[in-house]
Formats: sequence, structure tokens, C-alpha cells
Amino acid sequence: MARPLSLERGRPLVAPSLLAADPLSMRQAIDGLSGEADCLHVDVMDGRFVPNISYGPALVAALRKAYSDEILDVHLMVDEPERSVEAFAQAGADYLTVHVEATNHLHRLLAHIGDLGCLPGVTLNPGTPVEMIRPVLHLVDLVLVMSVNPGFGGQAFLPEVLSKTETLCQWRAADDLDFLIEMDGGLGGSNVAAVVAAGCDVVVAGSAIFGAADPRVALRDLRAASGRDSRVRA
Repeated sequence: MARPLSLERGRPLVAPSLLAADPLSMRQAIDGLSGEADCLHVDVMDGRFVPNISYGPALVAALRKAYSDEILDVHLMVDEPERSVEAFAQAGADYLTVHVEATNHLHRLLAHIGDLGCLPGVTLNPGTPVEMIRPVLHLVDLVLVMSVNPGFGGQAFLPEVLSKTETLCQWRAADDLDFLIEMDGGLGGSNVAAVVAAGCDVVVAGSAIFGAADPRVALRDLRAASGRDSRVRA
């Protein structure tokens, strides 16, 4: 059974992105977090929806075996994600997030992810209007707003996406929903406070954590830099 993230007042959730970890020493990178992470963020890329190719179900299964208590936040950057969700669900994903741009039948796919025992999520690229996902918000546990164009790590943050999180907060309150709002792309100490102030509950960070001399300290510093309560309700 998938496990949801738990919000605590005054404590923004931080999800280290394993895409930024050295693949030859990923276990050491995770262990170096010393349990400070709220979940582990796994980016899956197919070389079609985005240019690069990254991890598959085998890594998720290995993570689940090695870190049975960790929440695995799996972000599918793949075309036709309906062809992949069962494999990732069986591998042990908790959150399973798909792009609105990648499937013709989003409503059906999100319902299927829930039937598989995972927590469904939907993702928006920077150029995709947030209105595209309003009809399915009642089906999701997570909305991931991309703050860079997906496919590459280390890109610069696009501040224009903050209006999406503000709108999502308003809709969440108006419709009495309870999904989490997550953001991924170019996040670090210089912008995390603005991101959280705009309504983001979960901050995904890769280079800012795994590129630091001490990832555990970097994660703590990132959380402290948010400067306020992690959950903003309109």
C-alpha cells in the first residue's frame, strides 16, 4: 500500500532528486542524507518525451528493497505512460506522476494508477496552462509543477510558473481538495522561499543537495531557507 507524505506546520517537505546523484555511488548518496529527506524523487526519462534516458522499474525495485521505509516519488517523463505504470507500481512506487502532455486519456490513466495501489499525480510542463488539469484534480494526490523544461538537470528556475501554484492553491481551497503541490527544477536557497510562499508543499532539489559537500546539511539549509510554513491555503 502506497504511503502518503505528511505535512507538518513550519516544515516544508524536501524531495532530493536522485537524477543529480552519482549513479555509481547512489547508495552512498542516499545514506549521506541520514534520513533527513521526506521522500526520494526518481525521474524516469524515455528518450522520446524528453531527450535523455534515465532510470526504469529496476531502480525503483532496488530502492524499495534497500529503503523499505522511504516514500518513493516517481515522476514519469515518458510518452504513453499507460504502457509503464503497472511496472512501476509493481516495483514499489508510492507516488506515480504522469504528464498531462503525454497521454490522450489522462482521467482514465489517473484512475488506473489509483487502482494499482499508487498515489496518482499529474505534471505540468512550464508552457502548459494550469487550466489543462483542473478537470482531474479530484483524482490526484499530487500536482507537480515543472519550473524548468524537463529532461536535463541543472537548469535555471523559471519564475513565471509561480502563478500556477497560486492558482492551484485557490482551486484546492474552493473545491475542498487535498492534493499536494510540488515543484521541480532549478530550486535552491535563492528561490525556495518564494516557491513556498506561492503555495508549494514539496520542493524537489537535485544539484542543490547532491552537489553540496554535505548533502544532509544542504537539505537542512534548504528547508530552513524556505522561511515560513510549508503549506499555504487560500
